[in-house]
Amino acid sequence: MKRVLLFMALAAPLMAADARIHKVLPHLVDKQGRHSLSPSLYERDAYQAQLRLHPEQRAGLRFDVHWKARKSNALKLRIDMRGSLTNQPTNVAVEMPVKSPGFFSKWSAVQVHGEDYSRLGELRSWRATLLDGDQVLAEQRSFLW
Repeated sequence: MKRVLLFMALAAPLMAADARIHKVLPHLVDKQGRHSLSPSLYERDAYQAQLRLHPEQRAGLRFDVHWKARKSNALKLRIDMRGSLTNQPTNVAVEMPVKSPGFFSKWSAVQVHGEDYSRLGELRSWRATLLDGDQVLAEQRSFLW
């Protein structure tokens, strides 16, 4: 019994960990909604290079976000993007509601396509924010933000 109480006392700070965004992976997406032609990381990088060189093949962006947060009913991921369209700066923001995975972390994909993508132009920088209602829980930015 003492061991169980000791384990619970040591694990309590771990379970109360703050929200966190571990990683954000922005990808270009083709007209079929693909960011890669196969599951290989090498193939994904090669296809991303092809999409960067051929803008006519692109149809949008996809941000894969690896995050963790406590349970809440109002969690959402927000992606703020800065771009360039005909040498004019642009700003676009997209939000998506997400459900907390509890004790574990989770990957979520945020899609940017259609009018939002055409208004953005060429992506220059981004910021991913995890929100609980209007309260910022975690944030990660690209180098140029």
